[in-house]
Amino acid sequence: MSLLSKFKDDPLFARVMRSSGSLFSNNALALGLSVVQGIMATRMLGPAGFGLIGVVMAFASTVNSVLSFRMGELVVRYGGEYLNKQEKEKASALLKAAGLTEASVSLTAFLVVLFTAQLAETYLAKTPDIAWMFTFFAINLLANFNTETSTGVLQITEKIKLQGTVNLIQAIVTTLIIAGAFFFGGSITIVLIAYLIGKSILGLGLFILAQQQLKEKLGNGWWRTPISKLTARREIFRFAFSSNISATIIKLFRESELIWVGFFLDTTAVGYYRVAYTITHFLTIPADPLIATTFPEINKLVVEKSWGRLKSFLKKITAFSFAYNVAIGAGLILFGHWVIRIYSGANYLAAYPALVALTIGLVFNYILFWNRPLLLALGLPEFPVYVTLAAGIIKLALSFWLVPAYGVAAVGGLLSFYYIASVGMMVVRGMVEIKRLEIRD
Repeated sequence: MSLLSKFKDDPLFARVMRSSGSLFSNNALALGLSVVQGIMATRMLGPAGFGLIGVVMAFASTVNSVLSFRMGELVVRYGGEYLNKQEKEKASALLKAAGLTEASVSLTAFLVVLFTAQLAETYLAKTPDIAWMFTFFAINLLANFNTETSTGVLQITEKIKLQGTVNLIQAIVTTLIIAGAFFFGGSITIVLIAYLIGKSILGLGLFILAQQQLKEKLGNGWWRTPISKLTARREIFRFAFSSNISATIIKLFRESELIWVGFFLDTTAVGYYRVAYTITHFLTIPADPLIATTFPEINKLVVEKSWGRLKSFLKKITAFSFAYNVAIGAGLILFGHWVIRIYSGANYLAAYPALVALTIGLVFNYILFWNRPLLLALGLPEFPVYVTLAAGIIKLALSFWLVPAYGVAAVGGLLSFYYIASVGMMVVRGMVEIKRLEIRD
């Protein structure tokens, strides 16, 4: 049997590809529109203004993630299992608890941003009289009060492609507002409003779609199910707590780079780094749909103890992701200067060293994108915490030495180190655990 036939004739792999393909098409269009947004915003605001917007947006996101329990992962892990077993009362109780918890976190995050906006202005933005921007943009946290839970619901009900539709709608609206500001005269405030509206559409849209799926799967009164119907509360709390710690570590050390650049350097440097970061995230176009569709499938195979099928599935999706990630990564490195000129103009060429460094780490990360979902499915939620914490502490310690001396290139290089070290260790741990369980069973 040829290699192509092995991929083509595998129903599991084919199902994941179909689901990913549908989500991919909408996400690709949405990302294309975000590129258009970036082209207009970078030219309209300049490096310092573009960097300032980045810091404002990153601050709200970071505060929320620090408090978040990553309810989407919990919903997939346990909600998916309960639905597979037709345990609808448990599924209803879990989803109710997840939704209420996430809503509480979103409200708390908004209040934290409200009371720390002045500190963010002084130490991160380093720009006077803009504290209101942090509070204003944080309104999106209230609109996204159920986004993680809703995304998890769409995953376990095999309707994740609808996320792409909502994402496309918000991208269209955001682009139209920014285009109006670009062509008819606008300001940084209009750009901020555009991003706030887009985020709000995404959060509320996903919530509405998820509620429709829950009514179909669990019935109209599913939310009346008491939380006491959950019988594995200790295990679920352990999973949620580990996910919260893991999310906090990941956000502080991996997904809050703009804040650290603002802290160590200035908003102009943030502007350069944001351009590099945005361009390299072309890699997310095919990766995000795969991540969203493979986690439920990995979880099912673990629940069924189908170790041979699980290993085969991981090999196939890794080979597939290797092919396109290496191709995209090579293109970004070879044509990076040209891409930067088109995206943001020649005055952003200082972003190129960071672009190269980021590409290396992101390619490695997205080839092995299944590393953490595998450990969660195997019941090892704490291991990613230890690994990401160790790699993150080393990264942050080196930042105080390297970033002031080498600028945004060092920021990109250190993030790549973090990806390679943490992802590599998690992949090894996951494969060792599969081998152990295969021998045991």
